Amino acid sequence: MAKLISFILTPIYLLAFGLLLVIFHPIQWLGLKVFGYAGHKKAVDAMNFCLMQASLLLGNTHSFSQAEAYPTDRPLILVSNHQSMYDISPLQWYLRKHHPKFVSKIELGKGIPSVSFNLRHGGSVLIDRKDRKQSITQLIKMGKYIEEHRRSVVIFPEGTRSKTGKPRDWKTVGLKMLLKASPSALIVPVTINNSWKVLKYGKFPYGIGVRLQVHAQKALERTDDIDAFLAEVEQQVNSQIKI
Repeated sequence: MAKLISFILTPIYLLAFGLLLVIFHPIQWLGLKVFGYAGHKKAVDAMNFCLMQASLLLGNTHSFSQAEAYPTDRPLILVSNHQSMYDISPLQWYLRKHHPKFVSKIELGKGIPSVSFNLRHGGSVLIDRKDRKQSITQLIKMGKYIEEHRRSVVIFPEGTRSKTGKPRDWKTVGLKMLLKASPSALIVPVTINNSWKVLKYGKFPYGIGVRLQVHAQKALERTDDIDAFLAEVEQQVNSQIKI
């Protein structure tokens, strides 16, 4: 019965989702051209809030918990597991005070209304996973950016989404580059639960009645043994995953 209902609700949701991306594309452009970074950010924040509200059409909801208040005078590296594209809006909305940017694959930089514009002009970086040199250059650029502006970056060390919620092995080269380029950054382990259930049937229909949960843990100071430190961060992120 749930899947039958989702066949009815999914087209309605996708129409709303697509309309929001189309509507906010010129709003982002106008905000950036007229008011600069601040105007663009307000448009992106509003878009992510609206995208989250659109999930209610599927009966899907969001919850967020934060172990502590994070400083705004230091850069943050938000290290999260990755379950679906629906991880993005909650991270951007709930942590908006810290100006989260993303390390995204280069393919997302073209052709998607609002999303591609934000990735290209909002401070995020696009990496070509087939070009190691380009990827490292962009990661160092991102690290220097958050260090200079005291902002945050979201990175998914799994590299690709988990379709079942089960954590994948981490690739830590990107994290190490960010740590090197942003020596004052704090590391914030973030755990996302249930996002994968939105796409549990595949691309169509969407899961309904999903409660997507985001938990941001206590910020960590790096230690001298980077490999041991990142293993600890991975353990903290994965320990909160509910399969």
